[in-house]
Amino acid sequence: MGRRSRKRGGPSPVSAPAPSAPRAARASRHRAPTKEAPKPPWAPFPLVEVLIVTGLVFVVIGLVMGDGQGRTVLGFGIAVICVASLEVAIREHITGFRSHSMLLALLPTAVAVAISWFAAELTAVVRLGITVAVFLISFLALREVFRRRSGGLSFRA
Repeated sequence: MGRRSRKRGGPSPVSAPAPSAPRAARASRHRAPTKEAPKPPWAPFPLVEVLIVTGLVFVVIGLVMGDGQGRTVLGFGIAVICVASLEVAIREHITGFRSHSMLLALLPTAVAVAISWFAAELTAVVRLGITVAVFLISFLALREVFRRRSGGLSFRA
């Protein structure tokens, strides 16, 4: 048998059909390009990154110390990381860049859980009901905020 020849390089005579324009446009709307990310007011200075690294340093120091004071340092490091991450999530959500509705709905829910935990004589069922109600109301409100800011999208990754 002889060798078969094949073309190399150049365009193939039968190319795959291009995706339809509406589908391609729809796919690009649901993917948030990094270059469109909202800039913070302190844009040239990487404040969020500095806070996260600082929080990580405190977490490591707290883990190494190990005693009661080490737990305090560990908790402070985790709190600093959470605040920095929360700032990014709020900024991206409010500007319509990416949806963080569920993550941001956890903040008022955590406050409601803390208040209901220390409230006098609430049963577990009432606490659960309050927690679920606060989460659902916050989630739906935050989703509507994102929908208005993103031009009608309810989710954008």
